[in-house]
Amino acid sequence: MMRVVSPRGGWIEVVCGSMFSGKSEELMRRLRRAQIARQQIAVFKPLLDNRYHATDVVSHDGTRIEARPVDTSAEILRMVGDAQVVGIDEAQFFDAGVVDVAVRLADEGRRVVVAALDMDFKNEPFGPVPHLLAVAEFVDKLQAICQVCAGPATRTQRLIGGRPASPDEPVIRLGAKESYEPRCRECHELPNSRPTLDLAESAIEGALTDRASSSARNTAVPTF
Repeated sequence: MMRVVSPRGGWIEVVCGSMFSGKSEELMRRLRRAQIARQQIAVFKPLLDNRYHATDVVSHDGTRIEARPVDTSAEILRMVGDAQVVGIDEAQFFDAGVVDVAVRLADEGRRVVVAALDMDFKNEPFGPVPHLLAVAEFVDKLQAICQVCAGPATRTQRLIGGRPASPDEPVIRLGAKESYEPRCRECHELPNSRPTLDLAESAIEGALTDRASSSARNTAVPTF
């Protein structure tokens, strides 16, 4: 389908999908084409994402582009300068304000290219990404290859010690191939949550145990 863009040049495009689906590679491809067109670019990444490099955006296959790590989305507005094209990688790790930042940049006539995981390892919408998808003019959902059946993978499987992680695990945990792999709908596994301790029931059981122990001590026959 042909894409018709605004003559003013301001819009938002989001590249999303599971891990290992090529999101960062596609982000960098679009930004490099903008550079070839002699457009000024500015690239941002979340400060916490230092898996491959402290500053550059680096894909899983080693492709990289210079970027600026920021702690909050508000810093993007302060640092963007006169860039005509703005790249934002790993947008799922940013605060909710990244949506307003992207909208404001687009309203100023800039092209905003965002790469993000659309779902977390529990298959739930990830952070601010659903809102970014809603306000974007263009959305591309990429697929990886399922590491179980080789089918199209749209989900991210978290692994701990080689086994599927429980949904009780924290949503944000940085990792690469040692901790994650792409899977399809059928092959993705999410074990049941660990049993939740019922504190009230536990307290009652503890009191009964203590009472029984005390009674046993009081009725014991003394020995001399």
